[in-house]
Amino acid sequence: MLLVIPKVLDTERLQEVQGLLRHADFIEGKLSAGKEAQAVKHNQELSAHSPQRRRLDALVMSALVQHPHYQAAVLPLRVATAFYARYQVGMGYGFHIDDPVMGPMSGRYRSDIATTIFLNPPEAYVGGELVIRTAFGEQSIKAEAGAAVIYPASTWHQVTPVTQGERLVAVTWAQSLVKSPEQRELLYQLAQAREGLLAKAADSVELAQLSTAYSNLVRMWSEV
Repeated sequence: MLLVIPKVLDTERLQEVQGLLRHADFIEGKLSAGKEAQAVKHNQELSAHSPQRRRLDALVMSALVQHPHYQAAVLPLRVATAFYARYQVGMGYGFHIDDPVMGPMSGRYRSDIATTIFLNPPEAYVGGELVIRTAFGEQSIKAEAGAAVIYPASTWHQVTPVTQGERLVAVTWAQSLVKSPEQRELLYQLAQAREGLLAKAADSVELAQLSTAYSNLVRMWSEV
């Protein structure tokens, strides 16, 4: 499932995030890449020891993990610390597939879902599209500032080279309660239908039946 969630970050949060990144120290992005990805990765990332990191996580990651669409689509069990990436002129990230298991030995997790959060507006740079290969062909995404894009970490994807300006994003991964992407997509559709019924017919028998089916499917498919 490929899903764009608009306005995960509001204007006030975005302004603070952009201010923090403006004065942050960035390091070579290849340092965090696996062996295959190092050959095609050309960007900069916020240092893990940056004093801005804690505040950035409070602004960006808290908004993401609490967003109802993120919760419904991802069903997160474990969510990774974000990487804050900067792409300047000439930088990009060629086609690659994410490592299937990530994190330190004391906290390994399966990377089911990748999420890119756009931190500056699309008119601030030329190029820098996120291109994802899907069963329906390549999907090119250049979302508004504050939007999040959720996509399977198992898909090949790239960031096209930036030719003008500067691209700022946060990237994170999650292990889902439900391993199967097909099951997750079905549960998301049911969750959306349930939300619609809650707004229109909160006391209906149909809503009760749908909620029962959704809850029991999560219980059946979850790995906890």
